[in-house]
Amino acid sequence: MEVHEDASSVILPDGELGTTTPSLRFSKTCLKNVFSVILLFMYLLLMAVAVFLVYQTISDFREKLKHPVMSVTYKEVSLYDAPGIAFYPGKARLLSCKHHYYDHIPPLINPGQPGHIECTTQRINYTDPFTNQTMKYALVVQGPRDVKKKELVFLQFHLNETDQDFSAIDYLLFSSFQEFVNSPEKEKFMKDCESSYSSWKFSGGFRTWVKMSLVKTKEEDGSETVEFKQETSVVNYIDQRTKPRSDQLFFVVFEWKDPFIQTVQDIITANPWNMIALLCGIFLALFKAADFAKLSVKWMIKIRKRHLKRSRQVMNHIS
Repeated sequence: MEVHEDASSVILPDGELGTTTPSLRFSKTCLKNVFSVILLFMYLLLMAVAVFLVYQTISDFREKLKHPVMSVTYKEVSLYDAPGIAFYPGKARLLSCKHHYYDHIPPLINPGQPGHIECTTQRINYTDPFTNQTMKYALVVQGPRDVKKKELVFLQFHLNETDQDFSAIDYLLFSSFQEFVNSPEKEKFMKDCESSYSSWKFSGGFRTWVKMSLVKTKEEDGSETVEFKQETSVVNYIDQRTKPRSDQLFFVVFEWKDPFIQTVQDIITANPWNMIALLCGIFLALFKAADFAKLSVKWMIKIRKRHLKRSRQVMNHIS
């Protein structure tokens, strides 16, 4: 006798209903969604960092434009352009002027008496640039050139009598004696020099040794100014003349300190090309990250739709 069982009463294994497979697929989908959300947050974080870097880069560039850095360079020369030395001796008289080399000055012969003047000199009268009333007398002497041979100029002045408590001779330095010689308006040239350069003094009864150095400064408009720096040493003169004297002797030496011309200029360290390259890199990274985020969102939506579709299929199968 055959036994017939009702098909509706047969209990199928769980594996045959497919309940395990949809659960496993749901877990994988959930992990993928969580991973996509993490990547999206990472994109937002990277975008915030990139915006901060853009702001910081622009701020640094503007700050460097406002505050240029001073640059100092040195150029070595063997011969300087002979400077001009303008003396304002007043009542004093030039007794001797000689060029010597290698820091050697021979002993004085008949100090206080006229000697040899072997320097190139010019005398000039001009109106005081500050008062425009007082006439000034200047003795302009060509300075040393050969710094390798330690060329120096040694001058001796004599002041017979003075009604002042202290005696000194004023002088100023300008960059080129040849420019003074070639100038068609020497009076105006000396006025400009006196207005632009500082003046110094050397006292009577001493030997003043002046060591010069040249500093050139480049301005923002491209012009160039010249300034002299000096180091002076003073040695007392021992007057060995037999008869007591009421006059004053002045001794001064001019020499270049070193063969280096110092050039000073302000430079802007901000490089616009570096900033542009950095900004391009940042924006490129932002666009790539935006594309990635867009694809991630599309992928999440696609996975969600697929999951919902499979869920409906499982429910239909169970039903």
